[in-house]
Amino acid sequence: MVKFIIRRVLIMIPQLFLLSLIIFVLAKQMPGDAVTGAFMGNPNVSDEQMEKIREEYGLNDPWYVQYGHWIGKAVKGDLGSSYTHKQPVTSLLAGRVTTTVTLGLFILIVSYIIAIPLGIIAGRWTDTWADKLIVLYNYFSFATPLFVFALLMLYFFGFVLGWFPTGNSVDVRLDAGSWEYYVSKFKHLVLPGMSGAILATFGTIQYLRNDIIDTKLKDFVKTARAKGVPEGKVYTRHILRNSLLPIAAFLGYEITGLIAGSIFLEMIFSYPGLGQLFIQSITGRDFTVTTAIVMISGAAVIVGTMLSDIILSIIDPRIRIE
Repeated sequence: MVKFIIRRVLIMIPQLFLLSLIIFVLAKQMPGDAVTGAFMGNPNVSDEQMEKIREEYGLNDPWYVQYGHWIGKAVKGDLGSSYTHKQPVTSLLAGRVTTTVTLGLFILIVSYIIAIPLGIIAGRWTDTWADKLIVLYNYFSFATPLFVFALLMLYFFGFVLGWFPTGNSVDVRLDAGSWEYYVSKFKHLVLPGMSGAILATFGTIQYLRNDIIDTKLKDFVKTARAKGVPEGKVYTRHILRNSLLPIAAFLGYEITGLIAGSIFLEMIFSYPGLGQLFIQSITGRDFTVTTAIVMISGAAVIVGTMLSDIILSIIDPRIRIE
């Protein structure tokens, strides 16, 4: 097991290096640059002054020279400075990473709380009215665009009923660390989190329902019933135990969406996370911020894949490559 984990970590290192190279090259192909985004439309800054700023920051160097400088600093934890926000990228991302991960974790946990019971009910009592309602709900969650559903949630629960705040991640008037502060953060989290969680359940429900239906027909389940095992124990000890294991194995893949999957929600609910900052950095041509966010998202995918492989190897030791 230890050898398997070490091997997966070693494989991850060249993947991260190749990912950083691809991201950097693609980011350099973006039209314009940070200087153009920061000073375009400013009559007080001439083209000569902008060119001087580009030369000062090394933006006119060949791409491989810029990449060498960037990756050398990135290895040390220095992701450069934001030309738009006038501060180090690491400082700019610090609070937003926490906000985005908190939103992603909320969506993940709530979606599992909703999806697993519904999937079990639909799989165990197939073709009943409960199963038909769950399948109908599943079609709805699959077919509804996230941005449309989020806008409806914002309008109805935020503006019409006024139950939840309609923007930001906390009431800025409150003192950080107080009880009211954390209550406010939770209230600001509920509306975007529920909007994402309700539509994120369809995959888990559909997989669990189908797997339970297939498992019910397998020989070891028929044998357990033939031996007189109570139906409740047949489901808990045999059917559900086998059907839930793959969902646990895919947890690593679900984690990859914690950072990259909330862009629409953060923009619609004005939630100050990485997704909102990513859109702002693209429109402002803030090259260093864009590269850092995409790199973090890509690294999350690689790490999540590695975690899924490790979890799956723990669940089923036969897949380990020793």
